[in-house]
Amino acid sequence: MRIVKLTEDNKKDLLNKLLKRSTTSYPEYEKTVADIIENIKAGGDKALFEYTLKFDKFELTKDNIKVSAKEIAEAYKLLDKDYIEVIRKAKANIEDFHKKQVRQTFITTKPDGSILGQRITPIASAGTYVPGGKAAYPSSVLMNIVPAKVAGVEKIVMVTPPGKDGKINPGTLVAADIAGVDEIYKVGGAQAVAALAFGTESVPKVDKITGPGNIFVALAKKAVYGNVGIDSIAGPSEIVVLADDTPNPRYVAADLLSQAEHDELASAILVTTSDELAEKVSDEVDGFLKVLERAEIIKKSLDNFGYILVADTMDEAIDAVNDIAGEHLEILTKNPFDTMTKVKNAGAMFLGEYSSEPLGDYFAGPNHILPTNGTSRFFSPLSVDDFIKKSSIICYSEEGLRKVHEDIELFATKEGLSAHANSIRVRFESK
Repeated sequence: MRIVKLTEDNKKDLLNKLLKRSTTSYPEYEKTVADIIENIKAGGDKALFEYTLKFDKFELTKDNIKVSAKEIAEAYKLLDKDYIEVIRKAKANIEDFHKKQVRQTFITTKPDGSILGQRITPIASAGTYVPGGKAAYPSSVLMNIVPAKVAGVEKIVMVTPPGKDGKINPGTLVAADIAGVDEIYKVGGAQAVAALAFGTESVPKVDKITGPGNIFVALAKKAVYGNVGIDSIAGPSEIVVLADDTPNPRYVAADLLSQAEHDELASAILVTTSDELAEKVSDEVDGFLKVLERAEIIKKSLDNFGYILVADTMDEAIDAVNDIAGEHLEILTKNPFDTMTKVKNAGAMFLGEYSSEPLGDYFAGPNHILPTNGTSRFFSPLSVDDFIKKSSIICYSEEGLRKVHEDIELFATKEGLSAHANSIRVRFESK
């Protein structure tokens, strides 16, 4: 891996390069996505079936678009029992963690009889997008569906592209069933997002769409936002490792490569105060590249977006980490809990040598659907909060309103909204 001395200039160059991976950097695809969405809105199932035949090479019909109970049962038979058990264990961990996020409705009262509060209710329906193709991620199925179930969403719909034979990856189906999905449809791409956003004769309209996908899926989610809610616009995966001179360089190298193998746009960055660690990690990376199956993808990822940044001080290293605002952040310092208190921006933080990033991907419980490409500055991991609505409750008594009605009328008058002021004034005009 390339080793670079951390300076303000090269940090700025790195951040600019990382930002180019954003979905906003691909305007040439926006017209294609917009056309697909409009065609689905106008043509419904007919357009959906045509796009599936064109892109997925499968002849979809109203009779085979929905995954049947028989297909799910067959999927269980195709998986090892040990694998199914691991999926169940992961689901339990994810469910347990997300139950702790559940919020409660609250009501407060005042002596004059006024009542204020906040009511928490789940959204009625959620749509989960699950990528298909060569890469299937049952773990992401769990991470999308379980929080929605914990939140109390009544109807959870999953869409995922079929293979040329019309089949769905068995791991995806089993994970969806274990997580508690209600309906699964064999559609993918921007057309699936459009179907969830606007509905077709076969696919129901939902209130919110979550889940990662390729550039067309990401742009489609961006385009339908406002008609439905979305979680975020997911970008390529990334990992940042913050280290002093204490961690095992072999562990660090292995963790960096765990994310670089996703695709050529993935980013793996080590920020350290140790020249010695930097050199050793680089050597370990070279060794792993000789034996890992996805070495070709990893090498392209590292050539494009892989860096080892050497800082003079830990404060400079932490500043760089906060500016990068990475999706996954491993903190491998002598006292990671102390270091963590200085970190402001990260999707998920992994503390210590035995908290490798894949632990969060599969099993620990916190959600692995995280803000990418610097968006952890303002986005959070997918959670139960993504599947609820908050409604304010306001109930004033006559006594309570009498105390403040003149203040409200003055405020409204100053804003030039006389009807607002009048709405309050009429309640006291004869008293």
